[in-house]
Amino acid sequence: MDFNGKCVWITGAASGMGKALAIELAGFRIRLLLSDRDEDGLHETAREVTQKGADVMIRPLDMSDSNAVVSAAEQMLSQVGRIDCLYQFAGISQRSLVDETPLINDRRIMEINFFGSVALAKALLPSMINAGGGQLAVTSSLVGKFGFPYRSAYSASKHALHGYFESLRIENSQHNIRVSILIPGRIQTNISRFALDREGKEYGKMDPGQANGITAARAARQIRIGLQREKREIRVGGRELLMLDIRRFFPGLHYWLSNKIKPV
Repeated sequence: MDFNGKCVWITGAASGMGKALAIELAGFRIRLLLSDRDEDGLHETAREVTQKGADVMIRPLDMSDSNAVVSAAEQMLSQVGRIDCLYQFAGISQRSLVDETPLINDRRIMEINFFGSVALAKALLPSMINAGGGQLAVTSSLVGKFGFPYRSAYSASKHALHGYFESLRIENSQHNIRVSILIPGRIQTNISRFALDREGKEYGKMDPGQANGITAARAARQIRIGLQREKREIRVGGRELLMLDIRRFFPGLHYWLSNKIKPV
């Protein structure tokens, strides 16, 4: 992947890894389309990437509204003509036990993390195929590979992304559609602050493990390198990513450790 001359749409671009990747890519000869529900944050990201020389357009977007997502895709395509890459970071997490989480919270998390991402990818896919190819990246999680306490719906939504986007990649490989699934571990972002508690309110604080994770800027460098190499899965983080190998090669140890790790 050569970013120069490409039109790249990044969701979740007002903060965290989405913002950091926009800044990371701004040094290329690139056009950036930035979306998030936080319009003030979008303007701040746009200001920073513009200073680095990128051509920027912003589009506020709530990923929980699939109809609005499809409409935004249609409008973007009509304005820019072609979108080469779609990198999706928008999402919401959770901090509540299964038996205390109302179904409405499970549905909200799935709507944003899974159906919102699917709706946007489906809306852009035909235009990418007609243009001869494109690149999609969607953000899963370490717990998109295994379950974890206090993350049941969040983990489920990320598992679903793997199944869907791996299928999409296989079906469209002949159309030069490249798909990368990002697997972040502990990254210093606001995702735990905005996570839903059992009442559907914001959790409001950063987890200690996350606070000790790598910076969003370092994560963005790892992601950029993985996207350039067109890796099918891009691991993002530090030592915590060893849990992926432990789960694969030593499942008994993984289950034992899962019961020992403090979830929040």
